[in-house]
Amino acid sequence: MGWTFVRLTRDQLIRELSATEETERSRNEVIDHTLVGNVLWTVVRVTAKQAGVLGLAPGESATLIGCHLLESEGREWGYKSLVEAEHPYYYSCPLRYLDMAPQRCATWRARVHAFHQQHPASSVAGDAATE
Repeated sequence: MGWTFVRLTRDQLIRELSATEETERSRNEVIDHTLVGNVLWTVVRVTAKQAGVLGLAPGESATLIGCHLLESEGREWGYKSLVEAEHPYYYSCPLRYLDMAPQRCATWRARVHAFHQQHPASSVAGDAATE
């Protein structure tokens, strides 16, 4: 997927990306989020309202780790959203998030652990950057 640019401030975009979303098909509840630089990490509980959402039956839920890349272009802010299963090539995800969602990409999680071992200050900064 490409980038989406919107006429929102960075703070407005972060609020939008970290808000619970209700659609006909699902409820997507952000249960935690952390901003690390221009990467917004989220933990999202997706509850299916209809069959076919993430292979879930209606009423079933799955928890995912999301990675939203943020970038400005002029007066607009843009984002590109990825999930763990897509192995985003960003590894500053807070370590506590790994305990909040089932593993979807072992290689990515190993690199998240390696990142935090190499950058121990990032673990603290990432946790402190919660919006």
